[in-house]
Amino acid sequence: MTSRLNPYISFDGNARQAMEFYKEVFGGTLTLSTYGEFGEEQAGEAADKIMHSMLETAGGFTLMCGDIPPGMEHKPGNNIAVSVSGDDDGELRGYWDKLSGDGTISVPLEKQMWGDVFGMCTDRFGITWLIDISEREG
Repeated sequence: MTSRLNPYISFDGNARQAMEFYKEVFGGTLTLSTYGEFGEEQAGEAADKIMHSMLETAGGFTLMCGDIPPGMEHKPGNNIAVSVSGDDDGELRGYWDKLSGDGTISVPLEKQMWGDVFGMCTDRFGITWLIDISEREG
């Protein structure tokens, strides 16, 4: 297997809902594992929380996430965003529509000075997404 780099997002109890939403957005195969499934007796109330999940799409996207482990503090921040880019206008606009639908748009999806169509939004789970649609060369 070759090395790969992909986002891993931590949630505070709603990782299952977030990953099910992202599966609706991107499609693909979703695997979910709870703390309880891994025999975490000390998990207690967290037994049904997501220890690890992975969404893999036919287009090559991989997104991982989990709920923070029991006893750890959840510290959401503005130091990370997930970028999706390419030249398939229809596909990327579809992602944009779903991600921004119940979220907040900070940069509307429109033509930018560098020539691409770009937008930035924060989805209903507080994750910032950057969508960049490049012009096809030809």
